Amino acid sequence: MRRIFRTLLLVALLLPRLALAGELSALARLDPAASVIADTEAGIAVDIAIDQPVPYRVFLLDGPPRLVVDFREVDFGAVTAAALDRSARVTALGFGSVRPGWSRLVAELDGPYRVAAASEPREGARARIAIRLAPSTAADLAASAGEPPDPDFPALRPAPVAAPKLRQDGTRPLVVVLDPGHGGIDPGAEAETLREAHLTLAFAQELAEVLRRDGMIVELTRADDSFVPLEARISIARGAGADVLLSLHADALEEGEATGATIYKLAEGAADDAAMRLSERHDRADLLSGVDLSRQDDAVAGVLMAMARTETAPRIDRLARRLADEIARAGLQLHRHPIQEAAFSVLKAPDIPSVLVELGFMSSPRDRERLVDPVWRAAMAEAIRAGLALWADEDAAEARLVRQ
Repeated sequence: MRRIFRTLLLVALLLPRLALAGELSALARLDPAASVIADTEAGIAVDIAIDQPVPYRVFLLDGPPRLVVDFREVDFGAVTAAALDRSARVTALGFGSVRPGWSRLVAELDGPYRVAAASEPREGARARIAIRLAPSTAADLAASAGEPPDPDFPALRPAPVAAPKLRQDGTRPLVVVLDPGHGGIDPGAEAETLREAHLTLAFAQELAEVLRRDGMIVELTRADDSFVPLEARISIARGAGADVLLSLHADALEEGEATGATIYKLAEGAADDAAMRLSERHDRADLLSGVDLSRQDDAVAGVLMAMARTETAPRIDRLARRLADEIARAGLQLHRHPIQEAAFSVLKAPDIPSVLVELGFMSSPRDRERLVDPVWRAAMAEAIRAGLALWADEDAAEARLVRQ
C-alpha cells in the first residue's frame, strides 16, 4: 500500500504539467523489452532504451530522495511503472509529459544516492540512456540536490512584447526569420555523408546574406549545429518582430519518388486544431504579438487566435505562390505539386506569415547534387529573394489600404 500511495503522489505531481503538455509528437519511442531499473552490487542501474538518441539531463532532489530524468519527447506507449521497476531500492516510479515537447521520469529512492555515471550510448540507430546511482550520504545529497540551470534543456519562456507590432507597409525594412530545420542531436534526413541539418544551415546563412544585401533584416533561429525545440523557433521569430518566417528543409522519402522544391502552408484543418492546442499549451503572453491573453480563458484565446489567422491565411497563400512562381521563373526544379499543406508545428504562429520550403529531397540523387552545388544554391537564394520582395510589395500595398 505504501508503494502504491507513493506512486500516486508522483503521478499527482506530474498531472498539472501533463495537462499543459498536450499531445506528444514523439521524437523517440521507448523499447520496453530493453528498458529496466534494477539493483546492482554498486547501487541502482537505470537503462532507458529508445529508438533514437534525444537530449536529456539527470539530477537528484531531496525530501524524499528522488532521481529525475528529463528528455526530449519520448513516447512510453503502454508500458507500466511496475514493468520497468525491478529495483527494491526504488520505492515509487512515475513518468510522462512534463511540458510541451519534453518528458520526465521520477524515481523515489530508499535513501541518499549520487549519480555515479550517466551516458547515452548509441546502438546502431538506437540509443540507451544509461544512469548508474551509488549510495551517498544525506549531507552530500542535500548539498547537490536541485534542478540545475541547463542551456540544453531550454525553458520556453514567452518572447517579451511591449506593444503591438504593426503589419509592414513598406515604410521600414522587411524582417525575415530563417529557420534552418533540425540541428544538434536531431540531424534530420541523412544520405551518404550529408545531413539535412548541415545543408539547411549552410543555405540559410547564404540566403541571409542575399536578403540583407536587398535591405531586409534577417535573423536565424539557430546559427550553429545546435538543437532548438520547434515551439521555441516560433518564440524566436516573435521576439525578432518577424514579418515573415521561412522554415528551410531538405527531407527524404523512404517510399515513392519525389524531387524538386516544395512550398508548404499550414493545413486548413490543422489551423483550427493548432489554435486550440496553442491556446492550452503555450504561455499565453507569447501567443499573439502585442495581445495580452494571460487573463483570457481558452475559448476567448482560441477566438482571438482564429481572428488573427483569418487575416494571415490569404497573406500566406500569396507568399507561397510568389515563392513558387519565382523558383519556376529561375528555371529551378519544382515538385510536381509545388504548393502543399501540412500540420507542421513551426507554421502554427497565428499572426506571422509562415511557410516551410523543402529545397529538395535528400532521397533523390539529383536533388542531392543540386543541394551541394553552390551555383544552384545561389540561384535558389536569388529566387527566394525575388519572391519575398514581390510578396512584400503586395503585402505592404494591402496594409496601406487597410489602414485607410
